[in-house]
Amino acid sequence: MPSDYFIFVPAYNVAKTLASVLQKIPESVWARSIVLVIDDGSADDTRGSFESFVEGLNGDAVAAEKKSRLRYMRFEQNKGYGAVVKKGISEGLKSGAVSIACLHGDGQYPAEKLQEFFDYLQTQEAALVQGSRHLIRGSAKAGNMPLYKRLGGKFLTTIENRAFKQKLTDRHSGFIVYSAKFLKNIPLDKLSPSFDIDLELISIADARGLKLAELPIPTRYADEKSNLNVVTYGLRVLRQVLRRLGV
Repeated sequence: MPSDYFIFVPAYNVAKTLASVLQKIPESVWARSIVLVIDDGSADDTRGSFESFVEGLNGDAVAAEKKSRLRYMRFEQNKGYGAVVKKGISEGLKSGAVSIACLHGDGQYPAEKLQEFFDYLQTQEAALVQGSRHLIRGSAKAGNMPLYKRLGGKFLTTIENRAFKQKLTDRHSGFIVYSAKFLKNIPLDKLSPSFDIDLELISIADARGLKLAELPIPTRYADEKSNLNVVTYGLRVLRQVLRRLGV
């Protein structure tokens, strides 16, 4: 089925939030997308949540259209976020879509803004557009982002902005929509299997002189458990910065 957009959903132990995330995808986006949920070896009933969502798509042509555009894939063993992103990008490129979006299944990022991001990416001719929780002053705090994450993210972003050509306000947001044209020339097998992969992709675009764009998104933190070790992640970010500086 031809589609303009491809959305892959990293899903690890997101049984409580996955259906809500899928429900928030705009109707205009559903009509032009393939949506692939990639279950990274979840220990909870993430698969059951997906199946319940699909079973609820009954009664009219719009629901039938959504159902025809949904896909599910499961890694029997947890492979890590980077492996999920690489698989999602690979499947997106196979689909022939012009734009490929990463939409986390834990509900932190605004599925309802996808159409805005797809439209913006096409008009800007950028390699990617990243959602920023810091473009609007005070947004991160208002959305209950923990203080240590606000301070740590600001510290790392400040350092990264000194190392890279283009300046961004939130380099560690996982809400990213990519141009397939950019992704076609990326050696996916050489990228990180961890959370570093988002930064690597942004760094590659920056090094190639391709345009990076960002739009504001709301910050959403509840009682979800993060799978990211912020200390080791921060050290890996600094290592990438040093590599870029040639140190």
